[in-house]
Amino acid sequence: MTTSEWRAARNEKALARLEKALPPAFPAPVLARALARPFIPPTPRLAVEGYWRAHPLRADRLARELAVRSGTPDGWTWRLGTGRKKDPLPTSFRMPPAPYRDVEFARGPGHCCVCGQPVYRLGWHADLWAAGPNRRASWHAACVVAWQLWVAPSDQIALLRRRQRHRCAQSGQRLWKTAQVDHRLPLFRVWAEHRDLPWPALLAFWGAPNLQVINRDSHVVKCAEEAGYRRQRRAAASAP
Repeated sequence: MTTSEWRAARNEKALARLEKALPPAFPAPVLARALARPFIPPTPRLAVEGYWRAHPLRADRLARELAVRSGTPDGWTWRLGTGRKKDPLPTSFRMPPAPYRDVEFARGPGHCCVCGQPVYRLGWHADLWAAGPNRRASWHAACVVAWQLWVAPSDQIALLRRRQRHRCAQSGQRLWKTAQVDHRLPLFRVWAEHRDLPWPALLAFWGAPNLQVINRDSHVVKCAEEAGYRRQRRAAASAP
């Protein structure tokens, strides 16, 4: 059997499984992408997960929109943890704030621990089936991908380069192979200057609005300027 014959046989079986498992309502863009893949996903859930992995910027935008619906929980403030075993808070400001992952503010089964909104069938963010929240789920499929973008944006450098049309966001020159992903406003400044913003607004500093790809030499210059800024702040704080 040749590779093309094996793939055709494999896709025939996967398509049969997918069609058998498809619910009466299913997002049309997800299905269209699944059927166009070289390897058709055999289950609706794999089709949904694959769709969001292919569209991380769309997932980022949706996750932040869902966070706006939830809003900042009453009594929540952005804090860092102590590093002790019983303290679940992250110890670094580089991790995005996530109040609904905190036991004190979690909304319980059937709600996303990232955005706080209900999670429905297949990890979807809308109840297309009028079945209510999935009590066994704690993540939207989109929020999983958005979270991965927030904590590891360099994994999406190829996509971010295309978004900038392969031009350095600082110099406007052609992006080199050594170009790097950078936060326009560094996260240490977000912690120092913007920590009191509403939680949904804070997420934009980890998402696409604050991400850029810049050439390595521009990044070196930017890092030096940020180091100087930090020194000035420390000097001002220690001055009598």
